Amino acid sequence: MALTRYVIVAGEASGDILGASLIAHLKILQPEATFEGIGGPLMQAQGLKSIVPMDRLSVMGLVEVLGRLRELLGIRKQLYQACLKNPPTAFIGIDSPDFNIPLEKKLKESGIKTVHYVSPSVWAWRQKRIFKIKKSVDLMLALFPFELPIYHEHKIPVVCVGHTLADDIPLESNAQEARVQLHLPELNGPVFAILPGSRAGEVGKLAPLFIETMKLIKQQQPNATFLIPAANQERRQQIEALLHEANTEAVVVDGQSRIVMAASDAILLASGTAALEAMLVKRPMVVAYRFSALTYAIMSRMLKVPYVSLPNLLANDALVPELIQDQATSDNLSRRLLQTWQSFLGDQNIQKHYKELHLMLRKNAGETAAQAVVDLVEGKLN
Repeated sequence: MALTRYVIVAGEASGDILGASLIAHLKILQPEATFEGIGGPLMQAQGLKSIVPMDRLSVMGLVEVLGRLRELLGIRKQLYQACLKNPPTAFIGIDSPDFNIPLEKKLKESGIKTVHYVSPSVWAWRQKRIFKIKKSVDLMLALFPFELPIYHEHKIPVVCVGHTLADDIPLESNAQEARVQLHLPELNGPVFAILPGSRAGEVGKLAPLFIETMKLIKQQQPNATFLIPAANQERRQQIEALLHEANTEAVVVDGQSRIVMAASDAILLASGTAALEAMLVKRPMVVAYRFSALTYAIMSRMLKVPYVSLPNLLANDALVPELIQDQATSDNLSRRLLQTWQSFLGDQNIQKHYKELHLMLRKNAGETAAQAVVDLVEGKLN
């Protein structure tokens, strides 16, 4: 009997979450399976052997990638040659499409089954990528229902698996319980969660802006407390240095971003998976992001949808404020965050939307994704 062996590649923290759940459920269906590739601490805890640290793939932005291109191409070549030398049962790329899909294309051409987990945003921009995806993947695992039509149109096998965060996060999140978990003292003012991202580049761009926003909020809410989760020790040192430089106080928490969000009254965050998590813990939020000028100039011309945050894309409505690029100023962010916090509790409509979206995404993602992968490799995929 041939050994069942998967090569799985995730490039950032959100992919590590998805990959860990996928591996856990693949082990239930195929107890003999082994796993290698690139992943973070959660995937490694499930048994993945990571050939390089996952953060070597964590690069954001079109221009920013150029400085690391040689290293990234070298890692991709190493993975390709390893797969050719010892072909896996399947290669599974999790997100990071600019890294994974070209690799998947070459592997598929070599006869290795390929799966891509997390649809690239072909429905939003660079829509012609769908033709390359068709040549690259045997199966697409999509997170969201609105992503399916373009795959059906181009006859690409696709399964909507929902999101593991929607499975894991309860429908109701208690702020007081979360504060106890974080060992916070009794507080007599609002608590704001501040999430400037998990990558060094993101934190470098957004944390100074978010800290200036905190200062303005403090002027209007002197008893406010700010919580900032740090993705790792390097980000903690970076955030603490920026706080010290700005002479501003905040409670910096090691990881636990979900508990930090649940403990808050409102959240200021970088666009990305964190916005989905904030929606699932049912907290008001303001989404902000800044790209390099050139990256934004390129992306803004190619974008085909009116929103960038997942809650708004899922609802096809402006549920949460989005302040991008030049709109993302400390004055705008502080004003919108305070407005959003103060209006949220009385807005039953947005809370109803949050819950409906949460239920829509509850599909036992890890189990559904694992079954789809097994169906593919066993030739049972419809």
